[in-house]
Amino acid sequence: MPTSGSGAEQPLAQQPTAPYLEAVTAYGLRGSTRFHVPGHKGGAGADPGLRSALGDSALLLDVPQDIEGIDIGPSPTPYERAEALAADAYGADHCWFLTNGASQGNHALCLALAGPGKRVLMQRNSHASVIDGLVLSGGLPSFVAPEYDPELGMAHGVEPAALETALSRVEGGVEAVFIVSPTYYGMATDIAGCAEVAHAAGAPLVVDCAWGAHFGFHDALPQSPLALGADAMLASTHKIVGSLTQSAMLLVSGSGRVDQAAVGRAVRLVRSTSPSSLLMASLDAARRQLAVHGELLLDHTIHAAAQARAAISAIPGCEVVGEQFIGRPGIAAWDPLRLVIDVRGTGLSGYQVSSALRASYDIHVELATHATVVLVLGIGQPVEALERFAHDLAETVKRTVSASGPHSADASATRNALTEPPVALGHDTAVAPRDAFLGESEAVPVDEAVGRISTEAVAGYPPGVPTLLPGERVTAEVITYLRALTSAGARLHGAADPSFTTLRVLVA
Repeated sequence: MPTSGSGAEQPLAQQPTAPYLEAVTAYGLRGSTRFHVPGHKGGAGADPGLRSALGDSALLLDVPQDIEGIDIGPSPTPYERAEALAADAYGADHCWFLTNGASQGNHALCLALAGPGKRVLMQRNSHASVIDGLVLSGGLPSFVAPEYDPELGMAHGVEPAALETALSRVEGGVEAVFIVSPTYYGMATDIAGCAEVAHAAGAPLVVDCAWGAHFGFHDALPQSPLALGADAMLASTHKIVGSLTQSAMLLVSGSGRVDQAAVGRAVRLVRSTSPSSLLMASLDAARRQLAVHGELLLDHTIHAAAQARAAISAIPGCEVVGEQFIGRPGIAAWDPLRLVIDVRGTGLSGYQVSSALRASYDIHVELATHATVVLVLGIGQPVEALERFAHDLAETVKRTVSASGPHSADASATRNALTEPPVALGHDTAVAPRDAFLGESEAVPVDEAVGRISTEAVAGYPPGVPTLLPGERVTAEVITYLRALTSAGARLHGAADPSFTTLRVLVA
């Protein structure tokens, strides 16, 4: 478990409690008369189908903010205690519960750290929500390119040396450095090295650890970014730790490099005045389980994952990648709760394998690419399904290879195009993201967009990493890459025209 932060208000001994969940449950189930929102009045006014689907308890616990004894009243309220316990569990000085995902945290951090005209340095394969945050704040990005695996078409982390070089090229310095660790593929970067470089440049280090909310809670996992010197981190608690979808946490260390008051103001600005009690209660409960029973649950899942990796690797044409990559540029550690299966040896694409698994066995994977299929395991992963997967994958590959026959030249060309990184991995913006996003735009055929300034962010989704950003100049290479993504079966997120026939650009 991460070491407690100096500003934590609750002793470690209180981790078995869930004060917010307990307070909401006490209010929701005691039969109080409700003359406040929501209008379903604890379920009495809800559609019968919704009541049947969710159950009466969920609707009874769906309460608004500003209820005495939950989030208002003598301090510390149950809500304040819940956030303090989360900070304590992660070794942070302060925690904010988020009900619009880690994206909300990125928006808040950009508003707090990157005001109008202020420059930040961000990893080029950051989530789209970081650029969205700069659209809101008026901040200016410079980019540092991640390390890139041309064989798998997979972006990894940032090397400290690359970060140092990128910082030296930014005239006047930066207000903050934003990096990603782990990546969608479970690869973690050298955060301690990056923190040292960022701090030497006078900038706080923010780590998007959306996929690593469980880090630091088992010896076989990478350490938490805060324990490695990061000044702030985002944790998508729902992704692996078990809170409800759309819930996350923003955590800030006690280093003093990030103004907590500014972050608090920004969080209030970007969150709803009607946050979901169900989402926040799930964060409180997930933190409790992770802090109290996480090591045991993770141990079971890690053991089952090791057995699954061995079984999958025995399938002809399949290889599970991850641990063997540690030490490569941009990879200092690896998450065993991610199963990244290289299927190129089967002659099939990851998109084909994913589609066949879904059709034959109703198996839904987290991510498919031209080269891989990615499985994300949870803190309490059902072992039986994992044990079955190797059999189902082997049968799927066998049937699909037999049915598909020789692969076309077009399919091979598409796969080859996707092994080359888009040139935008090394680009800086030509126009501030805010000015481009809010500027007068027009839709033009994609081929005519080359040389123009994009006003939209376009990303293959998942994982939501933009290939093209608002304010970037459109290049022929980026057009080719995005076309290859759509040809391979990816969904373009953020594009005004999902068919990628047209693209919105600034009016010349």
